[in-house]
Amino acid sequence: MKLMILESGAKAKTVKKYLGKGWIVQACGGHVQDLPSKGSKGSSKSMWDSERNVLPEPPWGWTSGAKKKITDMVKKAKSSNVEEVYIATDPDREGEFIAWRLSIIFAKFPSQKRVTFNEITETSVQKAIQEAREIDTALVDSAKVRRFMDRLVGFECSRFSRSWRLASMGRVQTPTLGFIIERELLREKHVPIVYNSVNFISNDTNFKIRFHEKDDPEAWLDDSGKHFPDRTFNQDLAAEAITKLNKNMSIEIQSIKEGKNKRSPKPPFTTDTMLQSASSNLGWSVARTSAVAGELYNSGHVTYIRTDSTRTNEDARKTIKEYIKQTYGENHLGPGVLGSDAKKGSSNVQDAHEAIRPTRPEIHNIDGLKDEQQLLYRLIWARFAGSQMSSSIRETRAIVAKTEDFDKNITGTASWRTHAGWEAVYEPYHKSIKLEPPQSELAEGVLWEIECNEENPQLVSDQTKPPRRFSESSIVQEMKKAGIGRPSTYVSTIQTLSRRKYVENNSGALIPTDAGRTLWLEVVPFYNEQNERGLFATQFTAKMESDLDTIENSSQSAPEVWHNFVDVFKEMNDAAKTKKRSIPSKKQIELLKNLTKNMTESERNKVLDGKKPEEFTGEEMRNTLDKVIADGGDFPASEKQIALVIKLADQLGHSLKDICKIVNIDDINSLTGGKDGSASQLIDTLIKESQALPASEAQVKLVNKLAVREEVPLSDILAIADIVTIDEMTKQDASKIIDTVMKKNKKSKKK
Repeated sequence: MKLMILESGAKAKTVKKYLGKGWIVQACGGHVQDLPSKGSKGSSKSMWDSERNVLPEPPWGWTSGAKKKITDMVKKAKSSNVEEVYIATDPDREGEFIAWRLSIIFAKFPSQKRVTFNEITETSVQKAIQEAREIDTALVDSAKVRRFMDRLVGFECSRFSRSWRLASMGRVQTPTLGFIIERELLREKHVPIVYNSVNFISNDTNFKIRFHEKDDPEAWLDDSGKHFPDRTFNQDLAAEAITKLNKNMSIEIQSIKEGKNKRSPKPPFTTDTMLQSASSNLGWSVARTSAVAGELYNSGHVTYIRTDSTRTNEDARKTIKEYIKQTYGENHLGPGVLGSDAKKGSSNVQDAHEAIRPTRPEIHNIDGLKDEQQLLYRLIWARFAGSQMSSSIRETRAIVAKTEDFDKNITGTASWRTHAGWEAVYEPYHKSIKLEPPQSELAEGVLWEIECNEENPQLVSDQTKPPRRFSESSIVQEMKKAGIGRPSTYVSTIQTLSRRKYVENNSGALIPTDAGRTLWLEVVPFYNEQNERGLFATQFTAKMESDLDTIENSSQSAPEVWHNFVDVFKEMNDAAKTKKRSIPSKKQIELLKNLTKNMTESERNKVLDGKKPEEFTGEEMRNTLDKVIADGGDFPASEKQIALVIKLADQLGHSLKDICKIVNIDDINSLTGGKDGSASQLIDTLIKESQALPASEAQVKLVNKLAVREEVPLSDILAIADIVTIDEMTKQDASKIIDTVMKKNKKSKKK
C-alpha cells in the first residue's frame, strides 16, 4: 500500500482520481509543525542560540489541530500496511518545509519520498511519482531562516512598539505599511493647481484645444514642471473656444500624419499580475482572487498559483497555438512573450515554476465550475492564449485642425483597429473598439462637423488631483517592484495590516489609521534613521529576501546568512533601545502633565524647571517622575478612570453628585489618580455594589447553556451560588457559577 500526503482536501480529492487502488491519499491541511506558538514551550522566545556554523534547533511544535490529524493518519497508514510514503506538498519553500516535518514524523515507514508537481493532471502526477526525490535541504534551510528572521524581528520590535500601545511590527508588513503612509503624506502635501481645458468629439474622434506651447509665458505646468498644452489658467480663453466652436459647428483639417500603432500582448500571469488583473477586470479583492485561484489549482484546472515566473511548458504552448490557429487563423499567432524574469541575466532564470496557465489550454470554458471560478479561469486562459498571439495593429491619423476666428490649434487622433491579434481573446474585457476609419474624409482642407449639444463641446474647469492611494492590487505591485515579500506572502501581508488596524480599506483605497501613522512616523524612525541599513528600509528588507533566495539556490550557506542577520539586527535593536531611553515616551509626557495639572503655577515651574514636558530628556523625565511620585502629591485621575466611574454610576442609576459624596469630594474632576487615589477607591466601591445587581441577559444565557452542556439540572448549577431560582441570581452569583464550572472543566482537561 502507498500513501500520498498533500496539503488541501480538494487537491487530495483530485489526485485520488488519478491514482486509484493501492493508494491512500490524504491531506495534512498545510503546516503541521512550526515554531512554538502561544501557550506552548518556548513560545515567548524570540530566537534560539547556536554555533556560527549551524542553524538553531528550536522545539518545533504542533500547529492548531494538526497533532490529532497526523496521529490518525499515521495509525491508518500502519493499519493499512503502507510501505511507501509520498509527500506531495506545494512546490515551493513553504511546501518543502512542511514536507521536511512530515518526513520526520513518517521516518519509521520503510520508504518515504518527496514529489512535486506544478499542475494537478494525471500526466503530471504520474511523472512526479517516477521522478520522486529526497527532501531539498537548501529549500528547507531557506524556510527556516525566513521563520527565524520573522520571529526575531516580530517579537523584539513588537515589544519595542508596545510603549506606543501598538499591536505589532514585522519584517515585511512594516515596510509595506511605509509605502501606504508615504503615499498618504504626498497626498497631504499636494497643492491643487487649477486648470481649464476644452474637448469635443467629431466623427467619433476626440479633439482638444492646444492653448499654450512650452515657450508661451502663459504655458500651464504642473508642480513637477510638466507641460500640458491642452490646459490653461485663462478661463476666459477657454470660454471663448467654447463660444467659437458652438458658433462654427465645424473644424477644418490643417494637416494629417499617418501612422500605425502596435500593441504587444503581455506575458502569462505571475501571482502579482493575476491579482492586479482580477482587480481591474473583475473588481475582486486580492483575498478573493487568491482563494478562487486556489480552488482552480486544487481541482487541476490551472498550474501552481504562487509564482514569479512567466515561463511556460512547451507542450502547453503548442496546444494553445494550435487552438489559436484553428479558431482565429495563422495570422493571429505570435512569437510568444516573456517577462523580465526570463530575460538574459535574470536572477530568477533558474526558477522551476511555470507561470499561471490553464492545464488544458484547448479548453476555453470548463463545465461544472462555479460562476466566480469560471470568470477567473477565463481570465487566466485569455492571458495565456494572448501571450502566444500576434500584436494588435491600429491605423492612426494625427490631426491638426482650426475653427474659424480662433487662432489656437486643435489636435486629435483618429484610430481604428486593422488586426485584432491578442485582443481577439480579450473582447469580454475591452470596451467597444473602433474597426472603421472616420466617416468624413481624412484630407487637408476638409471640414468636419461638430454635433453641438450640452455636453459637446465641453469646458472642463478642474484642479490637479493628489497621487492615488494604493489599492490592494497596486500595493502588491509596489511590493514586487521593491523586492519585498514573495507570491506566498502578498495577500497575508495586506490582511495582517488590516487585522492590526494599521490600514483601512475604503472602497478599494488603502488608508492608514492613526495607529499605522504612529508606527511608521514615530516608532520606525528609531530603527530607520540610524544608517542606510535601516531595519525597515526597503533596500534592507529586499536584501533579506534575496539572501533567502541565495540559500535556496545554495550560493550562500544558511548559517552564514542567519548569524550575519542576527549581528546586524542586534546592533540596530540596541541602538533603537538606547535612543528610546534618551527621549521621553508619550506615556511619560502624559503622566507628567497629569501629575502637575493641579499644582499651582509656582509648584509646576519648580518641578518642570521652566521646561515643557516634551523638552525633557529621557533621564530628566525619569528622575522628575520618580521625585514627584515619591513626594506623594495628589494627581488627577486618568481619563480611563473617570470614564469607568461615569459608566458604573450610570449602570447603578446614581447621579455623579451622589457618588462624589462616597469619597468626600464635590466634583468628579477632583478625583485623584494612582492605586491609592480616590478614583480607585470609588471604582472598587461601585464595582462591589454593581455585583449585587440582577445578572445580565448574557450571564443568564451562559448559565443555562452550562447546565445543558454539563448535562445536569439547572438547580444543581444554581446551588453553586446557594440560590434556588435563576430570577434571584445576581451578577456576583453568575460570576461565581461560571468561574466554578469553567475551572472544573479546565482541571478535567489537564487530567
